[in-house]
Amino acid sequence: MTTHIPHWIDGRESPGASGRTAPVFNPATGTQTGEVDLASADEVDAAVARATAAAREWRQSSLSRRSAVLFAFRELLHQRTDELAALITAEHGKVLSDAAGEIARGLENVEFAAGVPQLLKGGFSEQAASGVDVYSIRQPLGVVAGITPFNFPAMVPLWMCANAIACGNAFILKPSEKDPSASLFLARLWQEAGLPDGVFTVLQGDKEAVDAILEHPGIAAVSFVGSTPIAKYIYETGTAHGKRVQALGGAKNHALVLPDADVDMAADAVVSAAYGAAGERCMALSVAVAVGDVADPLVDAIAVRLPKLSIGDGAAPGTDMGPLITREHRDRVAGYIGAGQEAGATVVVDGRDATVPGDGFFLGTTLLDNVTPEMTVYTDEIFGPVLGVVRVETYEEGLALINANQYANGTAIFTRDGGAARQFQFDVEVGMVGINVPIPVPVAYYSFGGWKDSLFGDTHMYGPEGISFYTRGKVVTSRWPDPATSSVDLGFPRTR
Repeated sequence: MTTHIPHWIDGRESPGASGRTAPVFNPATGTQTGEVDLASADEVDAAVARATAAAREWRQSSLSRRSAVLFAFRELLHQRTDELAALITAEHGKVLSDAAGEIARGLENVEFAAGVPQLLKGGFSEQAASGVDVYSIRQPLGVVAGITPFNFPAMVPLWMCANAIACGNAFILKPSEKDPSASLFLARLWQEAGLPDGVFTVLQGDKEAVDAILEHPGIAAVSFVGSTPIAKYIYETGTAHGKRVQALGGAKNHALVLPDADVDMAADAVVSAAYGAAGERCMALSVAVAVGDVADPLVDAIAVRLPKLSIGDGAAPGTDMGPLITREHRDRVAGYIGAGQEAGATVVVDGRDATVPGDGFFLGTTLLDNVTPEMTVYTDEIFGPVLGVVRVETYEEGLALINANQYANGTAIFTRDGGAARQFQFDVEVGMVGINVPIPVPVAYYSFGGWKDSLFGDTHMYGPEGISFYTRGKVVTSRWPDPATSSVDLGFPRTR
């Protein structure tokens, strides 16, 4: 029996009216477990109307009330982490500890947003001119939307909605149709926390819903995380319709391993970052750049760790890595392994040889050595458990390789040399840098985002830039003069 997964509009579940649905699978078993509604343009329009009415009321709420709702939501989410993690694992496939980890990182963003009374403080200048005061304020945009990917069905929505709601906006979430149930779970928690109906909306859907969101005149801003081609489309379409857009795209994250690095520590870090969540992370390390004579011991150290990883159902105790999201994606990733082998890469560990009982979408961990920049396993974002090793002779050669890549989301360096590490963070043309840290996702009070083809728009996500994205500035110049001094003056206003 499959579960029906509807929309969430105006504070309640709302079954779809389009007549279109999509199947939802458990990737660990390969069986269909649900059916999700797909919104039409008319349904998007109706939801925006409800959200617009809610936004008018919510923007007038006090900062103290907003903060109280955020704190209550945070407590509910913390208390029910295990329940939500199980839901994520059942539809995404990642192991339970990883699902709980993404919720924990999402909670950080809720905690940051709960400080909205401080975050929205403006500036004030008394006596900017004779009898004139000037002050700045930030106000909400109205109705904003988030289009989120399958790989983090809780964390990425929380990157967006916490700040958006704290700033006084109404937020519409269009989650991935591959694992949509987490979105409804969050909606119920928002309601239980005291958020007024209509301030948080869930529209399940596919491209039709996305296009309706991008084109709708009642939506002021759109946040997106996904692949680069779609991010570019989201940015171009949204901005063409007058919206503020932040669209985070793909990645090809490199780890530069210097000869002086602790090889065991580097291997542990690279394995964790390359194969966690079956490599389906935009911050996964997919390329290890080995400098000089560290290459052989690094490859050996990585290879010896891979057979020790347990691959299976993410809900089973002791599992290290679960399945990929769909059968089609699993086959696509396997195809990259064959393409790399044909192009001359050395297959040190072949994930195609892994066997897991049942009909799940599993692929084992793969390690490719002697990868070169022209191979598709290097140029493309594979988004699976495939790590390529590129050998270079010098730091300068490795740096040039990273800087030449079209993506610039995250990178890391492994070294004992503080000077080399500092020079790397100065030289590398990437948005997020880790020094002996394999997945440098910023804490919630900084902002997340890459450069080049990893970001379309000029605003990174969450943190201070998130607050700026979901508000607009206004400057007020005020005078309360003695009426007896009033006169007509057609000259340009002066402050001196």
